Amino acid sequence: MSAQLILKYFPDLTEQQISQFEKLEALYNEWNEKINVISRKDMESLYEKHILHSLGIAKVMQFAPGTKILDVGTGGGFPGIPLAILFPEAHFTLIDSIGKKITVVNTVSEGLDLKNVKAIHGRAEKVKEKFHFVVSRAVTQMPEFLRWLKGKFEKEQLNSRHNGVLYLKGGDLAEELAGLRCEIFNLKNYFDEEFYDTKKVVYVSKGNFNS
Repeated sequence: MSAQLILKYFPDLTEQQISQFEKLEALYNEWNEKINVISRKDMESLYEKHILHSLGIAKVMQFAPGTKILDVGTGGGFPGIPLAILFPEAHFTLIDSIGKKITVVNTVSEGLDLKNVKAIHGRAEKVKEKFHFVVSRAVTQMPEFLRWLKGKFEKEQLNSRHNGVLYLKGGDLAEELAGLRCEIFNLKNYFDEEFYDTKKVVYVSKGNFNS
């Protein structure tokens, strides 16, 4: 399975974007031999379970040019790098507390010639910059995650949705999200693959938590 899967759902990609998505497989294969950023069996379904999954956020939110996005707990660069390819005029800051994962992010970004990605080795709580959106892929329970984001949001609005959080999660979220005002988008409504039957994007406006 290759970049054709991405084209199936995002048919308006430029030649450069197609080339960048195609290069991801070789770049991650090379690094996975050294660090094991992605589980060995998942490498066979890199495009389905990691790249397309990251782009689920783009089915919910089209980032306007100039939007600043923080990817918390990015690991090897998900969802930040696929989103940075798709939205070249938005600015992405990818942060992770594990230094070797940030090394991977930097190398992959350079290999793709991505000009809109900055990688930071550290913790989200320590970042001083402000952002329009924070994205992540299930790094912790949502209430804990939202506590990390205090003071992280810009006041200016550039997008169709209010600044806030776009969080990729799976499974039954009723207990975890109890009492939190949010919107839940089922990715099975956008993607046909069975993997997405239980996958969701959770959107929380910054006005709905103590941001």
